Amino acid sequence: METAIGVFDSRDKAEQALRELLKRNVPQESIVFLTTDETEAASVAKNFGSLAGGFAGGAAGMTAGVVAATLLAIPGLGQALAIGIGATALLGLAGAGAGSAAAKSASADKSIPQPIPDNEDAALFRKVLGDKRSLIIVRTEWREVANVACGILDRLGISIQERKNLRMQAGTRQGGDATIVDISGRITLGDGNVMLRDIVQALIAEGKTKVLLNLSGCDHVDSAGIGELVRSHTAVRRAGGQMKLSNLSPKVQDMLKMTSLIAVFEVHPDEASAIKSFTQSSGAKA
Repeated sequence: METAIGVFDSRDKAEQALRELLKRNVPQESIVFLTTDETEAASVAKNFGSLAGGFAGGAAGMTAGVVAATLLAIPGLGQALAIGIGATALLGLAGAGAGSAAAKSASADKSIPQPIPDNEDAALFRKVLGDKRSLIIVRTEWREVANVACGILDRLGISIQERKNLRMQAGTRQGGDATIVDISGRITLGDGNVMLRDIVQALIAEGKTKVLLNLSGCDHVDSAGIGELVRSHTAVRRAGGQMKLSNLSPKVQDMLKMTSLIAVFEVHPDEASAIKSFTQSSGAKA
């Protein structure tokens, strides 16, 4: 499963991205739009439903061109709205019917919000949505679909457009209690994101769950790379470990700051302080 995440600070850009995703045949059930602004939610959902109905010739789960909105309860943030008929499945929520309402009446909806577990997804939503930005998440098993989605989200979302044509390279080594993954090049769809996924899964299988990503040589992270960083972070935490970042290159640091994702991950300025933090965490639990 590939995950691409786009961050938006403009409703126009977000709606344009949705329009292009649907026009390029990205399945509507693979797309979720997240916002805390009810006015924005109503507008986007109505346009999303109308567009999807127009491109697909009508679809199940839509009424009068309006797509369903799921009311969410996010720890530390409050309520948010997830737009998309596949929102419940894509966000891993239980009970597809609870907390759902037609987007045209979202502002008046009194149904019980779907609770989001306090995990890395919640941390992502809490920080980005809390800074008055919106999110588009595309999750798909098809590489071709993910490639199309990444191109659109990278172009229209908040990102750094300049890229170097450098394939990702990575190596691992031990540093104190941590396994350090040295990454250079780009964490992007089809190359870097798969390599990062394989490395992290292999480390977890070996019981190495204190993971430090050294990103000093990484010059670009696209929407699929962001999705993989979030997913790897979640996987390590679920295995009882921690994943931290260090030595961010200026471009990657700027991108994470602009998208508010800098606060989602534990970031250290250098390798020494990151390794020390793993040791301190172990001591605190002892």
